[in-house]
Amino acid sequence: MKALTLTMTVLAILVLNACNTQEVGIGAKAPAGAEILFDGSRASLDENWTYWEGPRFSAQLPIKWEIVDDPMDQGTVVNSNDPAAAGGLYGSADIVTKKAYRDFRLHVEFLIETEGGNSGVYLQNRYEIQILDGDSTMHGLGAVINETESPYYAYNGVGKWNSYDFTFRAARFENGQRSEKALVTNYFNGIKVYSNIGINQVWGGPNSGIDGGNDDGKGITDTPGGIKLQAEGYPVLYRNVWIKELDLVEADTDF
Repeated sequence: MKALTLTMTVLAILVLNACNTQEVGIGAKAPAGAEILFDGSRASLDENWTYWEGPRFSAQLPIKWEIVDDPMDQGTVVNSNDPAAAGGLYGSADIVTKKAYRDFRLHVEFLIETEGGNSGVYLQNRYEIQILDGDSTMHGLGAVINETESPYYAYNGVGKWNSYDFTFRAARFENGQRSEKALVTNYFNGIKVYSNIGINQVWGGPNSGIDGGNDDGKGITDTPGGIKLQAEGYPVLYRNVWIKELDLVEADTDF
C-alpha cells in the first residue's frame, strides 16, 4: 500500500510539473538556456532593447514605450504606443533587441487594447508576423505578412492576451547568393497555424526593416538581425518575451 501511495504521489507531481511547464501558449515559461528579452520591467526593456534607426527613425532614447499595469493579470507590461509613431508611422519608433539572431525559438505575448490596433513582430528585423485587429487577409493578424493567410480563427480578441510561439530558421547562402529561404513555424495561442513556411522577401519597403530597400525587399542578405516590435500609434501591449538560440542544420522548423 505504501509503495502504491508513493507511486501515485510521484505521478501526481509529474503531471503537475507538466502543467506548469507548458511549451507554447499564453504563460509559456522560458526553457533552460533561453534569454528573457522582456519580463515586464523597465530594467529589462532598457537592457535588451533599443530603437531601430531606420530611414524614418524620429524618436529619441531613452525608449518612450511606457511600462504600465497589466490590464488582466498581475504585474507590468509595455505599451507600444510611442508618440513618435502617431498616425501609423511604422519605422519611426520601433524597438529592436540589441542582440542579433539567426536560428531561434521565440515566444511573444501581446494584447490589442482597441479595435483596429496595429503592431507587428519582426523576425531578424526582416520578416513581419502581423498584429492587426480586424484584418483576416494575407496582410492580417498572425500572417507571415503577404505570404500566408491570416489564422484569425485563433485570435482571442481585443482586450485579451494572445501569444505567438515561433521556431525560425534563417535563410542560407552559398557564394553570396540565397540558396534556401528563411523558414518559420508558428503556434498562435497554442494552436499550430502554419509550419515550415518559406519566406520570400521583406515587405513594406525600407522603413520596414533590414533589406526592405534592397531590390524591393527581394535582396535578402546573409546578415543576422534582432527581434523587432513595431510602433504604429496604437496601444498594443507586450509581455513575456523570450528567445532561445538554435542551430537548425536541417531545413525544418516544425515543433
